[in-house]
Amino acid sequence: MEPQPVDRRVLGREVVLVLALSLGASGVSALISFIGSVTESRPLARQTARLIIDQAPGRPWLGLAWQVFSIVTALVPVALVAHLLARGGGSLRGTLGFSLGQKARDLGRGALVAAAIGGSGLCLYLAARAAGFNLTVVPSALSDVWWRIPVLVASAIQNAVVEETIVLGYLVHRLTALGWSRGRTVATSSLLRGSYHLYQGIGGFAGNVVMGVIFCLLYRRWGRVMPLVVAHALIDTVAFVGSVILAGHVSWLPKQ
Repeated sequence: MEPQPVDRRVLGREVVLVLALSLGASGVSALISFIGSVTESRPLARQTARLIIDQAPGRPWLGLAWQVFSIVTALVPVALVAHLLARGGGSLRGTLGFSLGQKARDLGRGALVAAAIGGSGLCLYLAARAAGFNLTVVPSALSDVWWRIPVLVASAIQNAVVEETIVLGYLVHRLTALGWSRGRTVATSSLLRGSYHLYQGIGGFAGNVVMGVIFCLLYRRWGRVMPLVVAHALIDTVAFVGSVILAGHVSWLPKQ
């Protein structure tokens, strides 16, 4: 049976629901967190945003169970996007370019993007924190348990897959199908990316908006989200694992 054309109103509601179950909800949560931070008596730079925490301190197996649960459930919206695309005759692989079909090219492109974005992003974070616009970000607050590094790497990959398939590939694809202009689509995707990083402060918001614009332009040029998934995974892996290695050894990263 040939897939039937989808009504634009139905498509619009679909986008709203997908975002409400994933990164749109994260954006609202980050905004509430940011309001709480700016209304505190302490300046932003003296407040801390901990990204990955131990849900069961002193109980490593229970803590691992919570980490695995968090990673797996965070990927459910990606499965939903795959289902919705398939109902319209598309797929993550064919429609968004989320596949392993071009491993060497995707890895090379992703590594180059990660090097450029990661270095400039760190400089922006340090500048924003020094100016009092950003919280002190602690990527990992996990204790020294045996599963710490594997969980940090898995969390980095999960972040990359969720964000790039939804806020980049899926959202750009759907908004284009709805007839949105390129500029409006790029702005929406980029502002959404910035919104769910607002809990880190103005620097986190601004840096991720810029990252979103760059990723949107590269996605349109390459027609694949996979290089951007690789780039994002590398950036987060370096941040998460690096925080464990450097904590207490550099002044801008507090001891855990």
